Amino acid sequence: MEVIVRIPAALRNLTDGEGEVSGNADNVRELIKDLENKYPGIEERLCDESGDIRRFVNVFVGQEDIRFLKGLDTQMEAGAEVSIIPAIAGGSAL
Repeated sequence: MEVIVRIPAALRNLTDGEGEVSGNADNVRELIKDLENKYPGIEERLCDESGDIRRFVNVFVGQEDIRFLKGLDTQMEAGAEVSIIPAIAGGSAL
């Protein structure tokens, strides 16, 4: 199902400058794969070597942080709004 993804400024070089893109997936894991197919290199910036969301990247489905839901297996409904938000303090930049 189609969802809306808000892209932070640090990743817009991968999305041709777009701050909002669409994705087609049932859960966050599938969404990241879909985004990677459309925007090569984005998965590496979001996920670590083990495939988990990097610690300095926050992903929200609606207003909920996926870390407090089912992580990458968090389900999404059609039209859901997904926000990718880099951590404010410390760590590496996206």
